[in-house]
Formats: sequence, C-alpha cells, structure tokens
Amino acid sequence: MRGGGNMNNMMKQMQKMQKKMMKAQEELHEMTFEATAGGGMVKVVANGKKEITDVEIKEEVVDPDDVDMLQDLILAATNDVLKQVDDKTNDTMGQFTQGLPGGMF
Repeated sequence: MRGGGNMNNMMKQMQKMQKKMMKAQEELHEMTFEATAGGGMVKVVANGKKEITDVEIKEEVVDPDDVDMLQDLILAATNDVLKQVDDKTNDTMGQFTQGLPGGMF
C-alpha cells in the first residue's frame, strides 16, 4: 500500500484549505462596500453577499422633471458597488484556486 500516506497528507491539506476558504468567505460576507455617483448625491451600500443594504439620495438631486438622471445615478452607484464586491471576492478567493487545474472550483 505504497502512497497511502501521501494520499492522507493530500486529504488533510485539502481539508485545511477548505476550512480557510470557508473562513475567508464568511469574512467577505460580513464586509461592507459603498459607492457613490453624481459627486456623492447618490450612495449605495452593499454587503459581501451582494445584497444592497442602504441607498441614500440627497434631496437636491431629486428633480421630478428629470427622473432619468436620478435613475442613472442609482444604476451607476449600484453597478459600482457590486463590481467592488466581485473584485474583492475574486482577489480573496483567487488565492485558493491559484495553480489548480481549470474546472476545480
């Protein structure tokens, strides 16, 4: 039964890595991200689960005659905050998949 020790070692390493990945993912989910648009007139806050947790709109940007502009600002801030979450997730979780053959995760 040669190689059995190597297989056990490999399994232990994989379990360690899995625990680290789960911890990193939990930490990501607890993080808060925020983005603004229109010079701070619209602010959108999200958590690491990509859930929008807050939207702040300054009163002076609310113009009933230009609803399109407000919608554009909200979309811009929302897309920006979700990109921040994606970038941080890729940076954090990428350390676990580096060097692994494609399709592992």
